[in-house]
Amino acid sequence: MIETRTTTSTSEIKHDNSLKTGFEITKEVEEFRNYENSEDRVSEAYRNSHTYQTYDYATEKKKQYSQLDTSIKMGLWEAAELLNTIIDESDPDSNIPQINHCLQTAEAIRKVYPDSKYDWFHLTGFIHDLGKVLLSKKFKEQPQWATVGDTFPLGCKFDESNIFYEFFKMNPDYNDSKYNSECGIYKKNIGLENVTMSWGHDEYFYLVCVGNKCLLPKESLYMIRFHSFYPWHRHNKYTHLTNEEDEKMLNWVKEFNKFDLYSKDSEPVDVESLKPYYQSLISKYFPNELHW
Repeated sequence: MIETRTTTSTSEIKHDNSLKTGFEITKEVEEFRNYENSEDRVSEAYRNSHTYQTYDYATEKKKQYSQLDTSIKMGLWEAAELLNTIIDESDPDSNIPQINHCLQTAEAIRKVYPDSKYDWFHLTGFIHDLGKVLLSKKFKEQPQWATVGDTFPLGCKFDESNIFYEFFKMNPDYNDSKYNSECGIYKKNIGLENVTMSWGHDEYFYLVCVGNKCLLPKESLYMIRFHSFYPWHRHNKYTHLTNEEDEKMLNWVKEFNKFDLYSKDSEPVDVESLKPYYQSLISKYFPNELHW
């Protein structure tokens, strides 16, 4: 288990399942994550993801990117600016550049958690999707299916709570006897730290944070790594793989999801006015030069 410092106890979370978010939601809650009426680009992104995201593929990608490329040196704000040209094709709720979504998430968190002791939470909102730089020319424009969308464990049976579950039937692992039992290759309650997740921006940016020895607390790293793991934090599935540590962190991941999902708005953000605040947080929690 990677050691990180924890700044706030889980009991301090103001998690509210009634969705009294503390910030303005621009459309009805039921309209978010509406995949039935989503554009064809969304279902196509998931068709490819569920077909090609195999255990072997994700293992190889994690090995490749965990080394970090010392020739790529880039600050977090520069990474965020790369997102100006990127649209997440798996997202039915947003057609705006990703930097807007990052700042919308961060500012919603900041409104509900204004105290400076939660500045790490503000920063997490801003940086949580920076792994999507993999879609940019700087990173050779990796395919959407290998970068975005909900994440899921590999090496075990695909749970039916996964969105577009039927597409998994085209995945080579679907009928592989090693992988199609409930726990597959894992021991029960092995802990998510020891589970191979589908490869994408969550896992990649988590590796960037850890590899660069960032100073973010454990709660933040869980949010970054598992914010797209909807079967777990939305549907309470895959609990046969989680351990006590994961369950302690689950409420934080759920709390983060409220801001990540419901703060999405088609109105652009005044990026320049917010830049000084988030740059100050970047300097605090990422004091070293970053490799990608």
